[in-house]
Amino acid sequence: MTEPVARPAETFAEAEDALLSRWPETRLEPSLDRIQAFTEILGDPQRAYRSIHLTGTNGKTSTSRMIDALLRALDLRTGRFTSPHVEKMSERISIDGEPLDDETFVRAFNDIAPYTHLVDQAEEHPLSFFETVVGMAYAAFADAPVDVAVVEVGMGGSWDATNVIDADVAVVTPIAVDHADYLGGTPVEIAREKAGIIKPGATAVLAQQSADVAVVLLERAAEVGATVAREGLEFAVVARTAAVGGQVVTLQGLRGRYDDLFLPLYGAHQAQNAVTALAAVEAFVGGEEPLGDDIVRGAFAEITSPGRLEVVRRSPTIVLDAAHNPHGAAATAAALDDSFQFDPIVGVIGVMGDKDAEGLLAAFEPLLSHVVITQNSTDRAMPAERLAVVAREVFGEDRVSVVPLLADAIDAAAAVAEDEGHDALSSGAVLVTGSVVTVGEARVLLGGRK
Repeated sequence: MTEPVARPAETFAEAEDALLSRWPETRLEPSLDRIQAFTEILGDPQRAYRSIHLTGTNGKTSTSRMIDALLRALDLRTGRFTSPHVEKMSERISIDGEPLDDETFVRAFNDIAPYTHLVDQAEEHPLSFFETVVGMAYAAFADAPVDVAVVEVGMGGSWDATNVIDADVAVVTPIAVDHADYLGGTPVEIAREKAGIIKPGATAVLAQQSADVAVVLLERAAEVGATVAREGLEFAVVARTAAVGGQVVTLQGLRGRYDDLFLPLYGAHQAQNAVTALAAVEAFVGGEEPLGDDIVRGAFAEITSPGRLEVVRRSPTIVLDAAHNPHGAAATAAALDDSFQFDPIVGVIGVMGDKDAEGLLAAFEPLLSHVVITQNSTDRAMPAERLAVVAREVFGEDRVSVVPLLADAIDAAAAVAEDEGHDALSSGAVLVTGSVVTVGEARVLLGGRK
């Protein structure tokens, strides 16, 4: 790889290319030395505002979007950092709920670019893509300026580049096995790494966890003197009912109960994300008073989460969902069964080469009548023929087709769904899933970006 050149970018494409010329996100060297050196040169922008930090295996992005919406409803100016992006790199850095436009993204890149080579020269390894974008986000938030940053880890916790912040609130969404090559092969091992975002004096807002994972998180909280709020004890989903366009939920927060809120997202997991977001914001704001029913109701009614059980087309219905591990696939399958009456559902599945493809496919097997195996355009994608071998073991030969080109795979699945749909009340649908990248590319093909 050639040494990245720190020169001003004139266009979004130039800024994007310069960032992508750095170490990829998947090439990890567990150290905060580079990002600490980088943020120090930038003037430690992450100390200019308060923050809420999120980790977990699934649900981080949806939860961060809900936290962002609630904070803005309280008239706070927000910065939000999420990863990976669905369609465009600038989605990773949002201010007041909106991704940076191209001009602002280029300006944010140029603000930090002159300093990257100083770190590259001083450290054993150059700044990675992810470290550079984190520094860029933190600087952009300080420049805005924002009142609070909502920051999602890239991977893990302790050694994640985002962890140079000392957040007031640390949110841990459900932990399962993912990125096993980097984080460990059991939920407990992964929990130890993710627990590193819980800082002294913070409040740890913990979504429902398995008992052994909960022990790890509680031990970390006790070690650093953090206050703990746990789903199922200090806060909870009281009730939920599927509704047209989403669901109606009643949530018990840390400060009060909020009845019959409309949440325009599908599935029990999104209700859990919502109450976790609510508890996080209540903890951040402090005090004893509820946030206010109108504030919470208004914020949740406007929530979107692109690529998460997102309906992008009708006749037949095409749903995009970025589930990329068995835990996420199980939640998606349950949500589809709970919220829709599609019959049949045809899957279009493309996964990354380092994922538990068999576990993901097994989670979807009871739901999908047929799968069209495909692949996205990145080098990290598992080849369709290789994934098809696994799929045939799970689904059987007759329920598997292989169409390597994603656009053709979607067309093939739509044809099957239309041919096998039974009636107007239970028409066929297509589920595109398996990877954030696969879903992002499908969203572009289907005109989903708004």
